[in-house]
Amino acid sequence: MADAQIILAYARESGIVAIVQGEEHKRARTALAETGFRRDDDGVYHPPVDDPETMMADLVTCAKRHHVSVHTSGRRFIGDAARDLASRLPGQWSTSVQIFSHPSWQEDLVPWIWDSGELGRAIQSERIPYAAMLRDAAHGTTLLFAERPGHEVGYLVGAFAPEGLEEGYADPHAPRSIVVPPFSGRAARAVADRFLPAYEQAVHARRTAAIADALESIRSDYGAWQAMVTSVRHSDATPLSAAALGATTEEFLDSSWRNFLTVVNHAPPLMVRCRPTTSPWPADAGTLSRLADAVNAAETLANEVALGGSAAPRERRARAWSAIETWLSDGETFLRQTRMGAPHRRPALPVSAPVRPPVAGRPVQRGH
Repeated sequence: MADAQIILAYARESGIVAIVQGEEHKRARTALAETGFRRDDDGVYHPPVDDPETMMADLVTCAKRHHVSVHTSGRRFIGDAARDLASRLPGQWSTSVQIFSHPSWQEDLVPWIWDSGELGRAIQSERIPYAAMLRDAAHGTTLLFAERPGHEVGYLVGAFAPEGLEEGYADPHAPRSIVVPPFSGRAARAVADRFLPAYEQAVHARRTAAIADALESIRSDYGAWQAMVTSVRHSDATPLSAAALGATTEEFLDSSWRNFLTVVNHAPPLMVRCRPTTSPWPADAGTLSRLADAVNAAETLANEVALGGSAAPRERRARAWSAIETWLSDGETFLRQTRMGAPHRRPALPVSAPVRPPVAGRPVQRGH
């Protein structure tokens, strides 16, 4: 018979809480409902406060009747551990508990977790029935916090890919998750001093690589288009009519614009870190200014297009190509400057920090 389990843990504010897991998790939910447990928005079950001891005895009896096993966790509730960690990190972090009752649900994490370490491997090969997410909205950083599989103590901390660079699976720039102790102060120091700087450096490298790839793709298409125009023939050597040339040119410009949106999305946060006057190429400052103007013009155009602007296709393509051409000409200057720009370190972690009330973060699970 497929498994159905109830995991009991101690929560600081509500006492005993229950989490269901297993392929037959619905049987576990039924047992909890029949004994009066109520599910919260995170999918965690709580007993009424009137007589929890009697309810625990009733739960064990009811669970046995439904062929559900009941286990008591030796760890404190994952939500408490995540909130304690978040309260000691620099910045403003919100937390949410994520329940992966069915084993297949945690597979939803695989394309999105951005990790080259133990956490990424564990998600693919170990059972993780629940975890917590920590999000710093100001920096756009989302962390995954999970109990370390196969160990009685310790947690794993890793990251999701940043917005605009989703689906970080197998990305060579991915940061490496870390193991942190069950003590929130020490865990926070490890995250703030080791993981977050490495994460920011990885984001910087990945954005830089994305821009370099986009420019290279545009250059390659541009070379193919130029060769076609020069020869007045298709790639298969058949003659190219004037109408076909016009259609091919429009297709090339539209494709280049789609690729260039990668530059528009990722260049601004990299540009603010460029310091040409302190680099080996101080004269690059003027070039960076022109590149920034081109990105601003492209952003304006992209916003107009998104809002259904009335610019004619010919005008739109001309404006787009003006920005693209600037980056094709001087993009290498930007790339060498941004590779020199190291990400800023997070503020030094204070000895202690006040505990802030939790705020719900974004869910990723399919359901509860």
